[in-house]
Amino acid sequence: MSRLVLITGGSRGIGAATALLAARDGYAVAVNYTANSLAADEVVRQIRSGGGQAMAVQADVAVEAEVMAMFDKIDAKFGPLTALVNNAGVVDQTSRVDAMSYARIRRMFEINVFGSLLCAREAVRRMSTRHGGSGGSIVNVSSAAARLGAPGQYVDYASAKGAIDTFTVGLAKEVAAEGIRVNAVRPGIIETDIHASGGLPNRARDLAPQVPMQRAGTADEVAQSIVWLLSEQASYTTGALLDVTGGR
Repeated sequence: MSRLVLITGGSRGIGAATALLAARDGYAVAVNYTANSLAADEVVRQIRSGGGQAMAVQADVAVEAEVMAMFDKIDAKFGPLTALVNNAGVVDQTSRVDAMSYARIRRMFEINVFGSLLCAREAVRRMSTRHGGSGGSIVNVSSAAARLGAPGQYVDYASAKGAIDTFTVGLAKEVAAEGIRVNAVRPGIIETDIHASGGLPNRARDLAPQVPMQRAGTADEVAQSIVWLLSEQASYTTGALLDVTGGR
């Protein structure tokens, strides 16, 4: 298997768009999902119907044992990864910090931060020339919230994405001489169903006037940036934080 990408949270939104685009670009794709097997299976079906190779693999990225089992399953079917997209993430209901429960804050960091670190750890163990690998590329999905702060909405989410930015820069430097590039995209207001899970299904439309380009972005527009960063076209790019925000 020449090029193999794992996309966490790959069953919907930006993850699904990235899976489909990566497959068209020639990657075999492992589509990770937590609970929605039907959505993941549909992404796999679309990839296979287009002549590509794909598998769906269940794992909660916040659980170390499940992450390790997921990588083992991918190894068994396709061999070691050459690319990872850390896309799995959650938001929560709009809230001020002084009204947030500890359980909410813990979940935010377990999935958005710990999950990305665990998946990157396993990817580096397979990609790094230090471990006998042949190199690879990692793209973390951060958010413009990391620099905007999301006051009055979800400062916890913004904080978690700020951690992802720092992680991206640090890991990029750590493995740059081992054949691995690490970058992040920071989407702005994107038309996906993550807003509904945060209790604001119309958020993208409502905030569009605040965007200099006067519209929300699409999942495919973010996917284009991710797949470019994964590719050899970005061969001298590492440690970059690429805003995909319409100027916001």
